[in-house]
Amino acid sequence: MDLNQITIPSLDVEKSTAFYKTLGLHLIVDAIPGYVRFECPDGNSTFSIHKVDILPKDHGTSIYFEDDSLDDLVSNLQEKGIVFKQLPEDKPWLWREAHLQDPDGNNIILYHAGKNRKNPPWRID
Repeated sequence: MDLNQITIPSLDVEKSTAFYKTLGLHLIVDAIPGYVRFECPDGNSTFSIHKVDILPKDHGTSIYFEDDSLDDLVSNLQEKGIVFKQLPEDKPWLWREAHLQDPDGNNIILYHAGKNRKNPPWRID
């Protein structure tokens, strides 16, 4: 089994589309104002956004995108006007993470974990 796609809700698909294009995702399906789908720049996963009238409450959605050059990516995105809630920082779970939110308040974590993503020292067999 392999993860194909994640779909998130948005009040404004067009605004969210511009945001995710700035992050580097490649638009492959454009059915604005109701739906869009992207290819991730690496791997085979896709990511989509669909129009809703009301966003989910509570903690919402958290989306993780891994990049081998996290610090460079964050610097490049800051130059494009992307605002971060937390700049890259090493975490106790051996990932380096930066945090931001998309226009709908979904949490985005840009990170680099390398081998520790699937094989941390505490992995069980």
